[in-house]
Amino acid sequence: METSEILKKVRQIEIKTRGLSQNIFAGQYHTAFKGKGMAFSEVREYQFGDDIRSIDWNVTARFNHPYVKIFEEERELTVMLLIDVSGSSDFGTVEYTKRTIITELAATLAFSAIQNNDKIGVILFSDKIEKFIAPQKGRKHILFIIRELLEFRPESRKTDLNVVLPYFNNVIKKRCTSFLISDFMSEDFDRSLMIASKKHDMVALQVYDPKDMELPDVGLVKMSDAETGFDRYVDTSDKKIRKAYAEHWYNQQQRITHSFNKNGVDFVSVSTQDDYVKCLMNLFRMRG
Repeated sequence: METSEILKKVRQIEIKTRGLSQNIFAGQYHTAFKGKGMAFSEVREYQFGDDIRSIDWNVTARFNHPYVKIFEEERELTVMLLIDVSGSSDFGTVEYTKRTIITELAATLAFSAIQNNDKIGVILFSDKIEKFIAPQKGRKHILFIIRELLEFRPESRKTDLNVVLPYFNNVIKKRCTSFLISDFMSEDFDRSLMIASKKHDMVALQVYDPKDMELPDVGLVKMSDAETGFDRYVDTSDKKIRKAYAEHWYNQQQRITHSFNKNGVDFVSVSTQDDYVKCLMNLFRMRG
């Protein structure tokens, strides 16, 4: 893609996703992702019913009268986007590829975050950490993120969530809100998810193509694995093959849904032919 084309595409995505975050998600993001930390605000005189654990003993000793510490919610959040850039994200059989939807989802969440005065950071991953973008605020930072998502070419085409989740835990020390965006075509990652979800507030967004679910009956076709590059011919008119393909998808969905539910991670699935705005609205409502 030429530089002028990329800049044009960045601008188009900005206009679309910034408008969504301002007009549709205004207020809903704030409600759904409240600051989870508590910051010290002030002290006041003890009142009947106050928790004695909140007494400030230094101030109490100074004035010879009990005082308590008042805390308020820390509003400023760090939001991390953990984005799968493996080979399968380039797949798409309808108008959009998974990568297109992932880019627009990420941009919408990023604009919602900065509207709320939150910092936004990104980890691009495959079966290795491809790029880390440190959390910052501001429109310029988001435009840089969008450009990276459009231009970035990973070193590896495979996926491994057991690489990105421990890295995320190590690099972001303070609790944050994170969006794990992938098609989740990965080996079992339950243990890594359990550890990360205890430290951070996590949301999983699955982006998939309708053809990931079922194989159409179109006769003998050459199929390429986007992550391994392996080619093979498949007879899609064979009912057993189509059934096995659909069962594999179903079993995989059952496994990852169970893992997210067990670890308290909100999970939303978005098809490349779905309206992702509705999916995000449902997510915000679910958490509101």
